[in-house]
Amino acid sequence: MGILDFLYNDLAIDLGTANTVIISKGKIVVDEPSIIAIDRTTSKVIALGRLALQMHEKTHENIKTIKPLKDGVIANYQAAEMMIRGMIKMANSSKWSIVKPLSNRMVICIPSGITDVEKRAVRDSAEHTGAKEVYMIYEPIAAALGININILEPKGSMIVDIGGGTTEIAVIALAGIICDQSIRIGGDAINMDILEYMRKQYNLLIGERTAERIKIEIGAAVKDLDEIPANIEVSGRDLLSGIPKVITISYEEVIPALEKSIAKIEEAVLKVLEEAPPELAADIQERGIYLTGGGALLRGLDKRIAQRTSLKVHVANDPLKAVVNGTGIALKHIDMYKSVLIS
Repeated sequence: MGILDFLYNDLAIDLGTANTVIISKGKIVVDEPSIIAIDRTTSKVIALGRLALQMHEKTHENIKTIKPLKDGVIANYQAAEMMIRGMIKMANSSKWSIVKPLSNRMVICIPSGITDVEKRAVRDSAEHTGAKEVYMIYEPIAAALGININILEPKGSMIVDIGGGTTEIAVIALAGIICDQSIRIGGDAINMDILEYMRKQYNLLIGERTAERIKIEIGAAVKDLDEIPANIEVSGRDLLSGIPKVITISYEEVIPALEKSIAKIEEAVLKVLEEAPPELAADIQERGIYLTGGGALLRGLDKRIAQRTSLKVHVANDPLKAVVNGTGIALKHIDMYKSVLIS
């Protein structure tokens, strides 16, 4: 390892609505929730990532927690920049303390339905942290690379990447997106569905973190599951009496709550299949559909999409890391994948 390896630190960043993951030298060095806590009076960052998430929905008037990304794109420019800067500092903290590494090149993944203005916001935020070269890569392409699909070959692959803010569905061949749909439905929308269901069904007010826990522990897309999750207890505030209360719910109760969001994901999948050219449709018939992103972990979602499309549906081995791993591969072989990178 030469002296330049200490001075320069190339980074691959999955800047997600729910989590931000950073790869440096082929290793994941940061994996934190995309949230910061700031002091309202001084506008200084108090905490970011997991520490800030612990404060979320529990703060007093002097502290504000911000999720800088919404629907896969930067919603709060200033907060996003502070968060990226803080996370890059975390990524570099393992280096020599006397040398502050410079970010030489950075590859950041972005939703395929992003606008030019939103692209500029991502690029500017990255450049302001000191990166010399900033490249962007579309999430479905990064996800395909992350699950070892050869995106350069003339064979079609269909990726459904369900993140926190968006679901990216794309047919990829010859290092390009042939047809795609980017819908602003993801893990966050599913959390809101659960929140709304608990309010209507039980007059129980719960927070986002509780909704997320319900989704992870008993969330399901179909009743016919191989392993039935145990019932869980949920705490919240009774809307009628205003007193905290605890109720027990089963996975079967949650299924209708998620119906609206899952149906929209299914519709988008069918729309992309309709748009796919016949030769690529034959490839998809042979290969099936690949599910990546945190949403791929929702119980029975693969079964449900398989029933609706009559195609094989594969869940990636590590769906949460597929996009960042692919971004890391693009960074490592930057010359090979120049055609899929946006500068």
